[in-house]
Amino acid sequence: MTPEPIPVRAESMLECRNCGAGAPVDEHFCPNCSRILALGRHGDYFSFLGVPRHLNLDLQELERHFRELSRKFHPDYYYNASPSERLASLERTSYLNDAYRALRNPVSRIEHLLAIEGLPPAKSENGSTGVGQAAPKGPPALLEEVFELNEQLDEIRELRESGANPAALRSRLESARKPIDEKREQHEEQLRQLSEQWDALPSDASPELKRRTLEALRERLLERNYINNLLASIERELAGFVIRDS
Repeated sequence: MTPEPIPVRAESMLECRNCGAGAPVDEHFCPNCSRILALGRHGDYFSFLGVPRHLNLDLQELERHFRELSRKFHPDYYYNASPSERLASLERTSYLNDAYRALRNPVSRIEHLLAIEGLPPAKSENGSTGVGQAAPKGPPALLEEVFELNEQLDEIRELRESGANPAALRSRLESARKPIDEKREQHEEQLRQLSEQWDALPSDASPELKRRTLEALRERLLERNYINNLLASIERELAGFVIRDS
């Protein structure tokens, strides 16, 4: 006898296409008939993988969850299933891979947390480093470094065009990179501390406290991304010397 479908509750976001039962969005299989559920609208990689919404995740535990779900969703298991189940296995497998890639990387993990907590992405206004521009935009805390680096790069380019010693100019570029590298190390440490602060928040923490922590994370991440762009600009200048020397 076919079991009676479980009524769809108001808070349910998924409905089994096989039996019509309702299931919470975090369920992967129908609690009524055990068939794989269509993905539907999800958006939270943490809950999808069954791990806490923390920034310092146990990577071995994360991988264990990933491999378990990979086996359960694998399309080979649904070769003779209905078209809707085959589609569901493909959708969930693809989403699982996206979730695992995002959560195993500390930076994309923070970016995903910011997104599901409702904060804007950690990107500069124009997506540019500001290096080489007359009026660079970016995090206010880094404007001094940007202006100083602009001046040094402009001077190095002028010296290079005038035929200055390439080895000496490369040395100047390396020196220009050192304070930026130091800034990056500082921001990595600040991100680590803020990540621990987020994970230590009690479950009943006030929305204001959570918001302050998230905004601090976003600001440090924005600055970190900006610093990496500055370092990439220096690397491009160094690569120019390699091309000319070859």
